[in-house]
Amino acid sequence: MSFPVEIAPEAVAHLQRLYAKVGEGVFLRLGVKGGGCSGFEYVSKFDSNARESDLATEVDGIPVRIDPKSAEFLKGSRLVYTGNLIGGGFKFENPNAARSCGCGTSFTPLPKS
Repeated sequence: MSFPVEIAPEAVAHLQRLYAKVGEGVFLRLGVKGGGCSGFEYVSKFDSNARESDLATEVDGIPVRIDPKSAEFLKGSRLVYTGNLIGGGFKFENPNAARSCGCGTSFTPLPKS
């Protein structure tokens, strides 16, 4: 399986600056967890606790990992970054979301067929 999330160039550039500050020995963890106002909440954080079952890749020197369950919800997604003063920051463009909350940090998945 190929890595399920694409990271846009503007997001990579910002992540590289953040990664340089946190140092070696960590990776970018992408995923979802239950919660938020729409059912599932996006996760993007630097982490040092790798799991054997994680899917892993490296994007321009940044190690990235995602757990298999999150991969199903984020397959085909794109992590983007916008520097807008209002509503800026990292956001997932997720084709598997039936709807998202107003702030874009949580989503309701499409029903399984």
